Amino acid sequence: MAPRTKVPFEVAPHDATPLEFSELGLDSRLIAGIEDRGFVRTTPIQSAVFPIVAAGSDLIACAETGTGKTAAFLLPIMQRLLAAQSVGTIRVLVLAPTRELAVQIEDDFTGFAYHTTLTGIAVYGGVDGDIQFRALRAGADVVVATPGRLLDHMNTGIVDFGKVEVLVLDEADRMLDMGFWPDVRKIVSALPAVRQTLLFSATTSSDVVMLAEQVMRDPRFIQIGRAGGPATTIAHIAHMMPAREKVEWLTRFLRRTHAPSLIFVRTKRGADQLASSLASRGVRCAPLHADRTQKERSAAVEGFRSGRHTALVATDIAARGLDIDGIAHVINYEVPHSADSYVHRVGRTGRAESAGTAITLVAPDELPTLHAIEKSIDIYMDKPEPPSPEPGARD
Repeated sequence: MAPRTKVPFEVAPHDATPLEFSELGLDSRLIAGIEDRGFVRTTPIQSAVFPIVAAGSDLIACAETGTGKTAAFLLPIMQRLLAAQSVGTIRVLVLAPTRELAVQIEDDFTGFAYHTTLTGIAVYGGVDGDIQFRALRAGADVVVATPGRLLDHMNTGIVDFGKVEVLVLDEADRMLDMGFWPDVRKIVSALPAVRQTLLFSATTSSDVVMLAEQVMRDPRFIQIGRAGGPATTIAHIAHMMPAREKVEWLTRFLRRTHAPSLIFVRTKRGADQLASSLASRGVRCAPLHADRTQKERSAAVEGFRSGRHTALVATDIAARGLDIDGIAHVINYEVPHSADSYVHRVGRTGRAESAGTAITLVAPDELPTLHAIEKSIDIYMDKPEPPSPEPGARD
């Protein structure tokens, strides 16, 4: 393991000006994959991160969600792999906190790599482990994995990570929150001591700094936007109401707006109950939580992505890493327990500089938590007066 190193907490000098991807000196095959995906210019995090990753330096990158961080680390890594390609060797390991995020990173890799011979696999729970094991044993340039399932495969003693050149810890703050750090430590201890380590996080808590100090060597630090806060493209609104009125309010709202809405609840049972209540009122929706099978979770996400469902009712853990373009509204059906949870929830909208709305439904006993969140992340939630009911109106 790398020796402990003090992480400086200042923003490293960088030029975050958007650039044409064609200006970055990337392999023409990567440029073709980028163009296939409709990307033209870099985002600020990509402009800042590209040269540091390409130079082989360790890096801590703190940025709001939806800013293009996946491409920020994948593209310079893939450029390096193309420059000295090998067969049957795992050279890059990306750890992600959830299967949804692992799948999305692999999808991005596959799109960028379409015109190349680079290979990648995703390793996560809820699917056939034998298929993943055979793929790991055969080797791939890039492995994207959740810590628990990867550790299961590593414990067989057959999978070889002795040639890993780059380790990426994506959404490191989420991995800490979800209790994956012991597994991450075990995985890191099995990797070569000499490697590049890249850590991406939406927040820079003391726990994230502790993680960085244990696994990195003299990292550079890049911060894009407001540290630990939601994107400035998000409008924050709080609606006050008794808890018993939330379902009816939400039903009316979803009937009026046909834009994609992601709804957060605290518990798996709550997700099932709310999705069932909304569906009985004619809202096209699906639940998403950890007790659903992988097939059910994938169907819910794809149904939402395709527009078959206009709403997705999710718990925090299930939605971490969820990356779907065009989510217009994030609705906190219940006030989240912490400011950190609020930031990650609402970060599903207002992505890539597009506008989004975060709506929080607040019962009287939730007001103290709401005020604590506002104070902690220095935002104000607009609290409009409830509209007067129309005479004779019924839902």
